[in-house]
Amino acid sequence: MFFCFSVNAQSASSPSQLPPIQLALIEGMSGPFANTGEAVLRNLIWAVERVNARGGVSTQEGKRRLVLIRYDSKGQSEEALTSLRSAIDAGAQFVFQGNSSANAAALIDAIQKHNEREPTRRVLFLNYAAVDPSLTQDKCNFWHFRFDAHADMRMVALMQVLKQDSKLKSVYLIGQDYSFGQSVLREAKLQLEKLRPDIQIAGEELHPLGRVRDFLPYATKIKASGAQAVITGNWGNDLSLLVKAAKDVGYEGKFYTFYGNALGAPAAMGEAGVGRVLAVAEWMPNVPGAESVKFYQSFKQRFPKPAEDYLHLRMQLMMEALAQSIEKAGSSEPLAVALQLENAEASMAGQRGKMRSTDHQFQQPMVVAMMAKQGGSDVPFDVEGSGYGFKVVRQFKAQELELPSVCKMNRPN
Repeated sequence: MFFCFSVNAQSASSPSQLPPIQLALIEGMSGPFANTGEAVLRNLIWAVERVNARGGVSTQEGKRRLVLIRYDSKGQSEEALTSLRSAIDAGAQFVFQGNSSANAAALIDAIQKHNEREPTRRVLFLNYAAVDPSLTQDKCNFWHFRFDAHADMRMVALMQVLKQDSKLKSVYLIGQDYSFGQSVLREAKLQLEKLRPDIQIAGEELHPLGRVRDFLPYATKIKASGAQAVITGNWGNDLSLLVKAAKDVGYEGKFYTFYGNALGAPAAMGEAGVGRVLAVAEWMPNVPGAESVKFYQSFKQRFPKPAEDYLHLRMQLMMEALAQSIEKAGSSEPLAVALQLENAEASMAGQRGKMRSTDHQFQQPMVVAMMAKQGGSDVPFDVEGSGYGFKVVRQFKAQELELPSVCKMNRPN
């Protein structure tokens, strides 16, 4: 199933209007992580609207608008591959996906094979959230561009904050049992050994992705372990249900999370999360600065409902980088665009990011913030109408989190 979203761009163009450039969003819009898919959709709709509001992108043939078509993968790799075939047959040249590194890996492999087999119908893959480090390391691919910091980069930021907590002596590691979740736990152990060898790992757990409905047994084990903090890369309902269960069993430790700043997690934790839940992202609403505030308020005007409150700066930078690269190429032909996108820079909300050509890993600032009650100059905005927001505790420049690359990219002739 697919749905089309656009601004003044129709699949059937008038004689004076060039056909739009098709963008395919392949994401889980149903199933246990439907809320994360819908959040992505809102962000990309807003990004496409902004490009189209200025007339679209300039090409050698003239101005062309963007049209976004949504395909529901149901969060499954096989469904994602079926959606990819449908998108290519419909004329898509640019594919977007992120909520699952396993699905991303399957799409990358399929796109590589397709582009070799049908060079006149190539497509590019733009990744906004699949953060398994291998996707831009040993499994890097010319046709894949990642606009999120990968898991190791996010962990570096979290650990720089964690290592300053001198009272912390034990942690519990828990994650989803697939490539991303495994990489988070692996990197957490490596960095703990390097930065805080005095910290004991009180427990380590991997659980099925998207299939656990009751996290009380896990929360009970965390509390019983005596761990003073939890480190987790969990996202979507797997995170919301985990923190809710922790609250229900009376766990009072900290949560060092990748995604604890939205999608129900703050409301689930409530007062128990104040001063204890930390999250890392490329941007959050309470990042200081007039440009940041204006950026967030503009999104809130477009999507005013509390449940719609999850804005990703990286997705906006991704769309801007793509639009600029199409214009520099003078064409939407994927190879020509890829050669420009390799060195793309984009700025918004007072922040700037740049694609690294060696591995197609976007480099951008990051922020770590702690859950707090809304109010005052530090927390002017809450999350999803919960009354709780995130106070910035540390900002990182892009170069502080840039990690070495082992990518040996095979480039097209």
